[in-house]
Amino acid sequence: MPVFLKAAGGLGAIMALIALLIVLVKQLIALVAFLMVLLKVAVVVAFVGVFALVVVAMLRSRGRRRREADGL
Repeated sequence: MPVFLKAAGGLGAIMALIALLIVLVKQLIALVAFLMVLLKVAVVVAFVGVFALVVVAMLRSRGRRRREADGL
């Protein structure tokens, strides 16, 4: 009987390690996916910010030209 328990204990330990490795890999994949989504969102926000700055610069220069034209 003790031989069977010893064999089952060793096999159980190996199975537990394999299960832990599988869970760890799944968590790493989820972390990488989250970081990629975060990076994509940051790129989109940066693009929208640059686009907004360009629009603001265009409107400012347009307003300056109108003020200069009214002053002449």
